[in-house]
Amino acid sequence: MAPLAGSRPLAIAADPCKCALDLDAGAGPHSMNLTHPFRDADGDKLREECGVFGVIGAQDAANITAAGLHSLQHRGQEAVGITCFSGSDFRSHRGLGHVAQVFDNDTLETLPGAMASGHVRYSTTGGSGLRNVQPLYADLAAGGFSIAHNGNISNAMTLKRDLVMKGSIFQSTSDTEVIIHLVATSRYPTLLDKFIDALRMVEGGYALICMTNEGMMACRDPLGIRPLVMGRIGDAIVFASETVAFDVIGAEFIRAVEPGELVQVDFKGTISSHRPFGSPSPRPCIFEHVYFSRPDSVMDGISVYQARKQIGMELAKESPANADVVIPVPDSGVPAAIGYAQESGIPFELGIIRSHYVGRTFIQPGDAARHSSVKRKHNANRAIVEGKRIILIDDSIVRGTTSMKIVEMMRDAGAAEVHMRIASPPTQHSCFYGVDTPERSKLLAAKMDTQAMADFIKADSLAFVTIDGLYRAVGEPKRAKKCPQFCDACFTGDYPTRLTDFETAGSRA
Repeated sequence: MAPLAGSRPLAIAADPCKCALDLDAGAGPHSMNLTHPFRDADGDKLREECGVFGVIGAQDAANITAAGLHSLQHRGQEAVGITCFSGSDFRSHRGLGHVAQVFDNDTLETLPGAMASGHVRYSTTGGSGLRNVQPLYADLAAGGFSIAHNGNISNAMTLKRDLVMKGSIFQSTSDTEVIIHLVATSRYPTLLDKFIDALRMVEGGYALICMTNEGMMACRDPLGIRPLVMGRIGDAIVFASETVAFDVIGAEFIRAVEPGELVQVDFKGTISSHRPFGSPSPRPCIFEHVYFSRPDSVMDGISVYQARKQIGMELAKESPANADVVIPVPDSGVPAAIGYAQESGIPFELGIIRSHYVGRTFIQPGDAARHSSVKRKHNANRAIVEGKRIILIDDSIVRGTTSMKIVEMMRDAGAAEVHMRIASPPTQHSCFYGVDTPERSKLLAAKMDTQAMADFIKADSLAFVTIDGLYRAVGEPKRAKKCPQFCDACFTGDYPTRLTDFETAGSRA
């Protein structure tokens, strides 16, 4: 489809291969009021904010969607919703909690139709609460419109301010609702044109699955920061944040939705591809390979599990240590630890055992309960640890409080030495594209060098994989300085889009 006449330019950096801003201190606009709801007592873990799933052309669309969302539960455990189209009207069910808590057979029977989409979320923009649970739905002049969004609109506050001044009334505090209002107020004739016009006004990272009376639309932001893939089950077309959702429902993977592509599917099964955003250089999020995606997913043609093992191998080459055993911090550190052990020749052992039956720590009452969260989730395997020089492998260090507690646990279990190795570069900058990160002033790597961080967590040594080592692990010879192959802003500060809300607020991240 040709670019719409009179549309605004894409909200990416003037040179899409260069950093839009040089940011060095302060907080970022992770919600409409520039505050950020941390998900646990310490805010000491990076989290992908959402997962999306959609299917069109299947008589049991809601059931398929529920199964797909279950496989994406790791991408959001705060709330879940499913919206379906019965052929005559849209119906929704949304709730706080996990998929299995919100949806049972009786609930799914109230969601008939051959088209459905769903969403699992942690809250980033707008905070928690049932009114922000997606998919969001609106009756527009052009018909019903449902939207499920993974990512973050980094100029949502600015757009919302303009829309409210023009008379828009918002029902949620989610940045996603801004897209609905932009669609509703667009002067273009068709719903597809209105949708494209709206997307031309937004900044940031997004993967969207939208439903209308005419079918389904799925799209990624022009740089492909957030992931989205397309598959087929029987005669039905499915979309999901990760390929693992296709494995669970028995669907065949077709391909990734390309950066900047909008795929339209009607009820006859006709697939149309639109590319209304030009051809900027893609910048998919590299942290999907480090931590966010499930290890059994394939991201951009790369096995996530194999990539994480390779990161561990690169880490072993770059930062060896004299030790007796390699121990992962479960579960996220396991593949990298296997790779480190294989490359170094040091035995891999499960020196930390994780309980899978611990509730989310942020809802536990009282400081004592929250502060004991690490011990309730993880316990040292003393028979493996005692008297040993150990190498601990984890995916990242955010605030450092969890790493400190894990190191302390190893020492209490009798470890002779504790060397920590991290399967990502230092996280020095906040993310504005749909990842739950603290403000920069609370990121340990933004305040300290590596030796100071090692002293803070009380490790005998600490090392991170280099940025080039990370790129090698995902199949690139090194990070291209002029035009990086991935969005790695959390490590480098090289933000690939404009950050209008952030600049307007006068903050620096």
